[in-house]
Amino acid sequence: MYLTHLSLSNFRAFTRLDTEVPRRILLLVGDNAQGKTTLLEAVYFLATFTSFHASSDRQLINFSTSDESLAVTRLVAHFQRSNVEHQLEVRLIREGVGTNGTSRQRKEILVDGVKRTTQDALGQFNAVIFLPQMTRVIEGAPEERRRYLNLALAQVVPGYARALTDYVQALSQRNALLKQLSERGGDPDQLSYWDSVLVQRGAFLIHARIHAIHEMEHSVMRLHDQLTAGKEVAHLVYRPAYDPLTPTNGQFQLPVGAAADRCGFTLEEIQEGFLQRLRAVRREEIARGVTTIGPHRDEMRFIANGIDLGDYGSRGQVRTSLLALKLAEVEWMREKTGDWPVLLLDETLAELDHARRQELLGALQESEQTLLTTTDLNLFAPNFVSHSTVWQVRSGFVEKDQKPA
Repeated sequence: MYLTHLSLSNFRAFTRLDTEVPRRILLLVGDNAQGKTTLLEAVYFLATFTSFHASSDRQLINFSTSDESLAVTRLVAHFQRSNVEHQLEVRLIREGVGTNGTSRQRKEILVDGVKRTTQDALGQFNAVIFLPQMTRVIEGAPEERRRYLNLALAQVVPGYARALTDYVQALSQRNALLKQLSERGGDPDQLSYWDSVLVQRGAFLIHARIHAIHEMEHSVMRLHDQLTAGKEVAHLVYRPAYDPLTPTNGQFQLPVGAAADRCGFTLEEIQEGFLQRLRAVRREEIARGVTTIGPHRDEMRFIANGIDLGDYGSRGQVRTSLLALKLAEVEWMREKTGDWPVLLLDETLAELDHARRQELLGALQESEQTLLTTTDLNLFAPNFVSHSTVWQVRSGFVEKDQKPA
């Protein structure tokens, strides 16, 4: 999979950009705050329909349109997937700006000219992004790791995005009812309907996460071993808030020797166990007024040589593990979809030593398309630059310097 054409209108610093996109490797060179990362953000937005920087779509609209009653941001991508040309368009529309500053914001998504919902459009175009601040996936709060998993799985697992949306809505309704029962009392059986919805959607999320983490871990272990020259062994540890391996009557549902492997559980078994667990903690949840178990409280940890990197990892260990994770994500997406995702790397080489730079640059040779940003072209080997396309980015404008040799 690779982009062939990208068009941006009123997207952040870019008032207008309309350009063919070269295949293979594109180097975006320029000083800070010139628009390099914005280009990566635009491509990733087309894959996930969410921004890794902005807290809302409103912030993506070019600030020069702030006084207009109608402002439209458009992102249009032409891309090849399995030798078929597709077009993906996203429109962010802000309308009705009045004297009091009120406005209405909406998003329209078109795939090959046909309007689609966000859930239905996810997965049409795939991308993997690596940003310096993504170390918070390892070092940050659990919601950072859940967000990472959701963005990756929504691109690849059919129905995941819709199940996640439905789960969040059901969770909100169930929490409201729990709070009402806690404060005013009432019939606890009112929870039965929301329990059913929560279990159906939540079990799907748990099942998908179990398999995705298990599959990616094999690549993470191999890539991490290469990046550390065999000095460290890495593992991904999934800790679901509802764990199918929870002992029942003192007995594990799987043999103790296979306690870390949850892949043997079917979706139906997870649903049944999840429902039983919700019923068992119902009284406690009513007292607290909140849902205490479910995929909204899942956790994933990164372990190297038995050390939890989120708590005790050095800066170098964290960055190495994150690089292994992102490269593993690329491999996993390709295995699941049959196509390479577009790889987006923001100022990545500046954070790596020479050996890890060489490992990364070698891995990039296999992907169909990679976009990298840098403030210093000297970080790249001359041979690598000569076989790449180089664009200069200045103040929201792109200057095309050279094409591949």
